[in-house]
Amino acid sequence: MTLVGNWSYPTAIKFGAGRIRELPEACAAAGMKKPLLVTDKGLADLPITSATLDIMEAAGLGRGLFSDVDPNPNEKNLEAGVAAYNAGGHDGVIAFGGGSGLDLGKMVAFMAGQTRPVWDFEDIGDWWTRADADVIAPIIAVPTTAGTGSEVGRASVITNSETHAKKIIFHPKVLPTVVICDPELTIGMPKFITAGTGLDAFAHCVEAFSSPHYHPMSQGIALEGMRLVKEYLPRAYADGTDIEARAQMMSAAAMGATAFQKGLGAIHAMSHPIGAVFNTHHGTTNAVCMPAVLDFNAPAIADRFQQAAAYLGIDGGFDGFRAFVQNFNDSLGIPRRLSDLGVTEASIPELVEGAIIDPSCGGNPIELTKDNLTQLFKAAL
Repeated sequence: MTLVGNWSYPTAIKFGAGRIRELPEACAAAGMKKPLLVTDKGLADLPITSATLDIMEAAGLGRGLFSDVDPNPNEKNLEAGVAAYNAGGHDGVIAFGGGSGLDLGKMVAFMAGQTRPVWDFEDIGDWWTRADADVIAPIIAVPTTAGTGSEVGRASVITNSETHAKKIIFHPKVLPTVVICDPELTIGMPKFITAGTGLDAFAHCVEAFSSPHYHPMSQGIALEGMRLVKEYLPRAYADGTDIEARAQMMSAAAMGATAFQKGLGAIHAMSHPIGAVFNTHHGTTNAVCMPAVLDFNAPAIADRFQQAAAYLGIDGGFDGFRAFVQNFNDSLGIPRRLSDLGVTEASIPELVEGAIIDPSCGGNPIELTKDNLTQLFKAAL
């Protein structure tokens, strides 16, 4: 099978090794003549970034770059990015990187022409309608990890640097116009990032599959996404140059983010406040939280995971799947406890408050309360 394709769901996606060379054509399709490439600090000086800037420059697009982006991007990063965008006279954003670069890049394009603060557009009710949709700049997304799936999302996660709360900012026009998924860009990822981002994709699929909301399309995508991660993440982890494994993981990442339109639950409700307070890697935090959340949700999800386990070739139904998850984490060097990430028992009340206000709670198959979230944090500690 040739792992190359042009897809139109949920947006236009150019998938395949070497397709970063098609960036100029993607810019033309999006109407960009002077884009700003937004990425994170860790990627700014790497060869894949300089090569992408070279492609832009050779096509007459300039080499505008903004990289003052933290691992958990906040409103200060956003303000600086918007200032750079406006000062440079840019007409679109190339969001380049993992979740932080993609999320911040999308927000720069979204906020560059707005007059209200970003918090006014949190994913609550119809708050997104407050935005002036006509001034949202076009976005091209280029993922360099295989995990968050932010390249196919209509929202970004931004941390409030004062309250340490993560907020989901949503607008339909934040969905990138064109996505370039080039697995060659992920070859240089270190093992711990390969594992953490890959398990982020797995968590998205697990939570979407667990969500009680009706969305059969997302349910099917989540199931196949789990299979791809199960089969190809160990290969990508063992050999970072395995381009087939890298490609399949890049597909799984986009699938996870597409599937979680059906909803996310307690894993993300826990990991968002932990990441905001302790600055932990999001995907790794999801992986550490997953066993405790599966135990908590077992009464509501055991039957459907009987079917999932069979499809995934896992014996023992739900119990077999739960055991697989822990063994999978162990094989990829994931810590077993939240305490290994620096989380303390004294911090749990603050984390519970952060989880309670997080909209991602809404897709959990069992309603989350302060009491049972407290017990979940303690169980994972």
